[in-house]
Amino acid sequence: MSKKQTYKTTGSIERLDPAINDLIPENAQIEVLAEGFTWSEGPVWIEAGQYVLFSDIPPNRIMKWSEKEGLSLYLTPSGYTSDIKRGGEVGSNGLILDKDGNLVLCQHGDRRMGRMTAPLDNPKPTFETIIDKYEGKRFNSPNDAVYDSQGNLYFTDPPYGLEKRMDDPAKEIDFQGVYRYSKEGQLSLISDKITRPNGIGFSPDEKILYVGSSDPKAAIWMAFTLNEDGTVASEKLFYDATGSEGKGLPDGLKVDKKGNIWATAQGGVWVFSPEGKVLGKIKTGEATSNCAFNTDQTALYMTCDDYLMRIKLD
Repeated sequence: MSKKQTYKTTGSIERLDPAINDLIPENAQIEVLAEGFTWSEGPVWIEAGQYVLFSDIPPNRIMKWSEKEGLSLYLTPSGYTSDIKRGGEVGSNGLILDKDGNLVLCQHGDRRMGRMTAPLDNPKPTFETIIDKYEGKRFNSPNDAVYDSQGNLYFTDPPYGLEKRMDDPAKEIDFQGVYRYSKEGQLSLISDKITRPNGIGFSPDEKILYVGSSDPKAAIWMAFTLNEDGTVASEKLFYDATGSEGKGLPDGLKVDKKGNIWATAQGGVWVFSPEGKVLGKIKTGEATSNCAFNTDQTALYMTCDDYLMRIKLD
């Protein structure tokens, strides 16, 4: 019988409401699974292979981690496929799967939502463009994305993948947008008012779209109530964390099957009830960029600067 793998642990859990104990066991610890990255981001759980994929953005690569095989390089290049050298955060950011199980990437360097045309179990840096322009103008750098159950794609487009960000001469759109790309191929703007739209996710009934803003002057999450056709019925401020202490800003987020929002922010991952109450914080001690559940939501994987971490859940 093989010995169970153990990992070094770090950080702490701040329990602000008794409800957090139903989500995170009282003896749960934050495990460090892998390290040595430049800026880890965009994790996605692959159920068929029992592994996690995540972006390491500046080196333009995707890494793979599994309990059985540990860490390995999965794909490079991941977000920038041109031969013209440039700096900045060129790689892929958010990673998701479409309804057919294909890997869909927020490609910073190529400034598009792209799809890998090779199968997951035989990856190759061959991509097709899903969408790369709004009204004829190139996106800034798609950052994070989510599909609804009907196959409509929602994504955010801040300037972080541009070499000079807001001051980059290649910037073509004068705002930072949240978009919907319908399964019929129609692009529409959800919002142009969030200064640095970033993490994005749906409530379980898909009636509410949550979007985080990684602007230090407006470190907020917005909640958009959607009509059946995907248009916005109303919007409201979900939570304002501007001025909160800790490394990082609102970034990626995921919503569990009970509607709780697990959002990376200052100090780690903040856990909100659907009503906007902070139930607790997973304090990684690092600037935490994003997170992803495994299929049955018994574990949360977190990309934390130069680390990949995990915490076991109830």
